[in-house]
Amino acid sequence: MGKFRQTRRQFLATTAVAGAASMFGPLARRARAATGGILKVRTDQDIGTLDPGYMVGGSEIEVQKSILPTLVDFSYVNGQLTWRPSMYAKSVNQRDATHIDFELHDGLKWTNGFGELTAQDVKYSFERMKTSDWAGNFDPMEKVEVTGTHAGTLVLTEPFAPFIITTLPHGTGSILSMKATESVGGKFTTEVPSVCGQYLYEWTPKQKVTFKPNPEWNGPPANFDEIRMFIIGENNAAELAYEAGEVDCTEISSATYARYLKTPPANSGLQVAGALQYMWMGMNTEHPKLQDIRVRKAIQHAVDASAVVQGAYSGAVEQSYGIVCPGLVGKRQATKYDYNPDKARALLSEAGVSGLELELRTLNAQERILAAQIIQSQLQAVGIAAKILPLDSGPFWDMGLESKGDTWKDLQLWIMRYGTNPDPQEATQWFVSSQVGVWNWERWKDSEYDDLYKKGLSETDDAKRNEIYLRMQEIMEDTGAYVWLTHEPEVFIHRDNIKIEVAPSGEMQLRNFSAA
Repeated sequence: MGKFRQTRRQFLATTAVAGAASMFGPLARRARAATGGILKVRTDQDIGTLDPGYMVGGSEIEVQKSILPTLVDFSYVNGQLTWRPSMYAKSVNQRDATHIDFELHDGLKWTNGFGELTAQDVKYSFERMKTSDWAGNFDPMEKVEVTGTHAGTLVLTEPFAPFIITTLPHGTGSILSMKATESVGGKFTTEVPSVCGQYLYEWTPKQKVTFKPNPEWNGPPANFDEIRMFIIGENNAAELAYEAGEVDCTEISSATYARYLKTPPANSGLQVAGALQYMWMGMNTEHPKLQDIRVRKAIQHAVDASAVVQGAYSGAVEQSYGIVCPGLVGKRQATKYDYNPDKARALLSEAGVSGLELELRTLNAQERILAAQIIQSQLQAVGIAAKILPLDSGPFWDMGLESKGDTWKDLQLWIMRYGTNPDPQEATQWFVSSQVGVWNWERWKDSEYDDLYKKGLSETDDAKRNEIYLRMQEIMEDTGAYVWLTHEPEVFIHRDNIKIEVAPSGEMQLRNFSAA
């Protein structure tokens, strides 16, 4: 997965980039018809919040990237991950380590009568993110200076090269209409008050999101007359739908990837987006049954992650030793704990614990259930009875959020997978002290970790950054609250007459799908 590795020197060499006009030619001043038919794709979870500051991610980003502007998109040059200006930008230029200049195309309209896309919308959107649930992505940004109706500068407090390749092309880089967002009180959920792009959207809860060409759009035309994004939670069901011709593109499981490499479906292509996923079993350090660190460390020693990789994923995924993914600075090669059932039993005995019963929650997906069953058996071998509770995506993603109720108080064990972008800052931000009650469901705080997170934002020496992120993961592991499991690749199968584009973190960039 070396293609996801990029030094800061390589990054800075790519920062002076001509605008989207070089890709599309002169920007059209009239709406144009779509050039394709109906595209049918699959996403794995329903949407909950399309507001970039308060989303979960995944399918929500896929919707955002179809209806909202960004300054830049992900791109690959000679196999190396980089970026390019989006269709909304005439130019984006990193003038120096702390200034990113941009100029938008003029004449691009927001729907519902909210006027033209301007630099003021960029300023509003990005500065608003600094106080959102995703504030960590914008920690390095001080402000946005508006220098013209369509031009401005993103001002960073200190050098942080990955900002333009992790924050801006992601859903967090979505631009909102200031007037429209303020008209609904400054925050929204599934009804975006105004969109600007090739597509309009219509959401049918738990079924699909439909995209149709936006008649007010006067930029590059939509590539399809309609895109139907079906919500299918289980990979197995989605794979059957693909083989039956009911969808044209879907993510597939690691086990199916191994099978398709040997015997692929006819007229199909496979695309590996990346292995920027990290899966672990988490423990609530505040729960009465898990407050004793000896119990948590016993659980660490009781679980054999290699058996999970083989049993649940047919050996087609990489075992993980932390949250930093393959190809990135700070990737760990080993854990401080080992699989040692005898040591697990001794720690439980030392803690005076016997007959321990715990609940293990997981997303209701085939591989997750298999992983949970393997862990259940391993815990049983040391005297811990784990009851598996499979959950659909809605209640699963809400269960640790204090803003969603009191379920967090009952959390004991859970299998979690986060996706990330190609820099360790993205992964490490969720475990700082301020994330307790938001995405740090293990509910621990550590001042050294918080300080290291801040240092990692501005450090430009890769060797020093490597040490920072190795130490941060060691601090996490020393809480006893983590059992590292896997790094899953994001693999998509698609019809070979369709060209797809998927972000390294696995979100489909639907506005950039086209006929092959």
